[in-house]
Amino acid sequence: MNSGGQASVASALESVSAALERAGVYCGHGTDNAWDEAVQLVLAVADLPADSDDSVLGHVLDDARQARLQALLDRRIRERVPLPYLLGWVHFAGLHLRCDPRAIIPRSPIAELVLAGFQPWYTGPPPARLLDLCCGGGCLGLAAAHYQPALAVDLVDLDADALALGRENAALLGVGERVRLMQSDLFAAVAGQRYDIIVSNPPYVDAADLASMPAEYHHEPALALGSGADGLDLTRRILAEAENYLEPSGLLVVEVGNSWEALEEAYPRVPFTWLEFESGGHGVFVMTAAELAEHRASLRQ
Repeated sequence: MNSGGQASVASALESVSAALERAGVYCGHGTDNAWDEAVQLVLAVADLPADSDDSVLGHVLDDARQARLQALLDRRIRERVPLPYLLGWVHFAGLHLRCDPRAIIPRSPIAELVLAGFQPWYTGPPPARLLDLCCGGGCLGLAAAHYQPALAVDLVDLDADALALGRENAALLGVGERVRLMQSDLFAAVAGQRYDIIVSNPPYVDAADLASMPAEYHHEPALALGSGADGLDLTRRILAEAENYLEPSGLLVVEVGNSWEALEEAYPRVPFTWLEFESGGHGVFVMTAAELAEHRASLRQ
């Protein structure tokens, strides 16, 4: 980074982007290309807003910032650590969240649905209770709590470390009084309770994809990624049980990513509603409580 000399944001962006390109790093944790990742990294090190415009290109990085930028870049390339883990934070659903290897990096397209208040898919009365199942660090449930001040949110996950990160972010967002965090194998800790909305981004990577994933993903908790041979072990259980935990007007939202085709094949009689997202992403379906009841026999096979 030209240590000891002048380095501007513009020159740093060019050199960092070129280095990431040459190294062939995989961009899949908030960006999908080396330039956007360079922008995130350089602006973060320069302590400039993530939405800065061209007016910052002439901003000069001092020696200390150049050294930090080089150190982070070296780790990104040599160790293949995803950028949010290096920075210690991530932007998700318009929020600034703490991010570390205790939980999977927030990147779910369901964020778009949270920002839309789950419209037009949720059609019941103003939602009072939401369950974020397999919540990881709780980004979806915490975002919902932030944007809907009347909403009480339960965050449930099997991983105590991920829940600890969720608790820290709940405090940072100031929503701790409306958020409960529970260590649980799926619905076990919320027996007998009903929710207006259940949202879940469970582990859904199938065995073949898990074995061939880029090195960056191996820094994330393995528990948060794989889910059996076809990626649907947990999703099957969610579909079989969710009806029991939804209000009559309730909505289930589940992400299965690339396992969407396997899901269609596993339940040929169930008409899944797949969402399209303006910001990209795929493999998210919604089902109403009524639809879960209608297809109960197929879903509980």
